[in-house]
Amino acid sequence: MQIRAISTPRNKDEARLLHAQHQLRARVFSDRMGWDVQVSDGCERDRFDELQPTYILGISDAARMIGCARLLPALGPTMLADVFPSLLPHGRLAAHSSMIESSRFCVDTALEERGAGGSVHEATLAMFAGIIEWSIANNFTEIVTVTDLRFERILSRVGWRLRRLGEPRNIGNTVAVTGILSADADTFIKLRPPSYHSQISGPFGQAA
Repeated sequence: MQIRAISTPRNKDEARLLHAQHQLRARVFSDRMGWDVQVSDGCERDRFDELQPTYILGISDAARMIGCARLLPALGPTMLADVFPSLLPHGRLAAHSSMIESSRFCVDTALEERGAGGSVHEATLAMFAGIIEWSIANNFTEIVTVTDLRFERILSRVGWRLRRLGEPRNIGNTVAVTGILSADADTFIKLRPPSYHSQISGPFGQAA
């Protein structure tokens, strides 16, 4: 599995990968989870995709899109501040220049069924490591996110503790919670699976 970070696509291959992650988001968030999201022509997008986010992409050895996440600076418009302020103390996020928001995180749970060369657990860890590696390389020390209680337990099990900013609340058909995750070298090394490989240019000796 390879981790790549793409913002504005520079060529046809990167445009194809971004299209594939929008398709994965539609399959996960609309088809599987039943979220009320905007899907058009098999792709899930929203207004935050128009803000030139960075996408962390997990790509299998067979060139299949198996994981994605969207990163936006927390000082700008974010899902948390603009869509889910009810999850924040006093309805506002104490953002700073070293904080990034992660949203639309997903991993293709059909990975093992398709025999795509890995496991859901390994892909999830690789995506975590990729988010941390990119954050460190770009001088972000904290990752703020909205998630659900099930995913919070996954984070806890792998040793990446979510520091809650507020109490869980019902949002649609999900019990959601918001919190902050640390982005540091020790956490990256702890979470990185043995098969991890990225094209992120950063402090860990991997070239873009």
